[in-house]
Amino acid sequence: MTLASPQPTALTPYQSYVYAYPHKTSYRRLPDRPLLSTLWAREPKDALSLYLHIPFCEVRCGFCNLFTRIGAPDGLTTAYLDALQRQATTVRAALGDAADLRFATAAFGGGTPTFLTATELERLCDIAEHHMGADLRAIPLSVEASPATATTDRLEVLVERGTTRLSLGIQSFVDTEARAAVRPQRRADVEAALARIRDTALPVLNIDLIYGIDGQTDATWLHSLDAALAWRPEELYLYPLYVRPLTGLGRHRRGPDPAWDEQRLRLYRLGRDHLLAHGYVQHSMRMFRRADAPPQGADDYACQTDGMIGLGCGARSYTAELHYSFDYAVGMHEIRAIVDDYVTRPAADFAHAEHGRRMTADEARRRHLLQSLLQAEGLAMGDYRTRFGSDPFDDFSTELGRFAERGWLERESGAQRLRLTAEGLAHSDAIGPELFSPAVRAAMAAYERK
Repeated sequence: MTLASPQPTALTPYQSYVYAYPHKTSYRRLPDRPLLSTLWAREPKDALSLYLHIPFCEVRCGFCNLFTRIGAPDGLTTAYLDALQRQATTVRAALGDAADLRFATAAFGGGTPTFLTATELERLCDIAEHHMGADLRAIPLSVEASPATATTDRLEVLVERGTTRLSLGIQSFVDTEARAAVRPQRRADVEAALARIRDTALPVLNIDLIYGIDGQTDATWLHSLDAALAWRPEELYLYPLYVRPLTGLGRHRRGPDPAWDEQRLRLYRLGRDHLLAHGYVQHSMRMFRRADAPPQGADDYACQTDGMIGLGCGARSYTAELHYSFDYAVGMHEIRAIVDDYVTRPAADFAHAEHGRRMTADEARRRHLLQSLLQAEGLAMGDYRTRFGSDPFDDFSTELGRFAERGWLERESGAQRLRLTAEGLAHSDAIGPELFSPAVRAAMAAYERK
């Protein structure tokens, strides 16, 4: 049942893509540099997520604000893997007894992990397996790639080492739209990469597409969707275009744009309905899976409660009491400086957390609610009550009441699960930021963009 009748709202649907909370712009330098061995001493470690970050791309797309640099001078990728190995060895020692440690899922992200050569990808897998203790062939392993770097030799390495999901950033099958997004590629090269991937028989292929590109129309958006569907990807992610500070496109668009909001919302609904009609199931605002796709993900890992170990200078790690990482930047000069600093670090440096944010009880509640609610399956009320000893409607009556008034929230019969309505999912990028705490908002606003 819907909790209240829909109410008009002046909020833009596109405030911020919330994929983790709190955002890294709320992190600050930790003066005490806590030891990882102390941070992880009381944490459950039997179902962890492992993430390895590779901060290199062959080009930087105009919309990208990820922690990545363009290209790598001779020797830099080797130096980076050397540092990653030092970090892995130090972090693994800090985690303690091997009998208590198990990784339930793993991912290589970036940047573009397949920027590395096939030989370097072998070494990356060795670091995850031999230095961190992750059994990559026994757990879900997701790897991000680009069409230009999805070469046969690299793909063979990934398949042999246990990759179960490859995510390919295509964004548009229309060459003029790709250029408008400052993503130089030709459709013929994209199709050739997809053919190579399908030849490997990887269990799950994900294709990323973007809507809201300058010049994009309903017809061209459907054209890209149908071009993707021709490859029968197990997953499709549909992303609204964001133009953020310090990105290539960020120099050309300023201020609110209601017409652009309306275009993106219209294209989102068109894409959603098209995929649903072709046998895909919606799992979030962005994620759609083919109904017959093989399982992907670990049954015993929950992002709301289980910890994550991130290796690499752009990676985050999560404990119950602290989220931590290295310094963060978007600008090219600052990113290069952070990468250059990372590769010179001695092993002892990696025994400490340097930048992060302490997780209060209120922040933990917000994170649990946010990360549950933004998924189509919603929030299991019993899990929330068991973990926190309270009811989400008592803890967040104002926010949940506001969502209900807008027609964005519904409650299952029996009050066991709280879900976003179809319209709520469409407004996920407004719902997420409304759940940020005042302290996190203030820290993000005070962040000096670099």
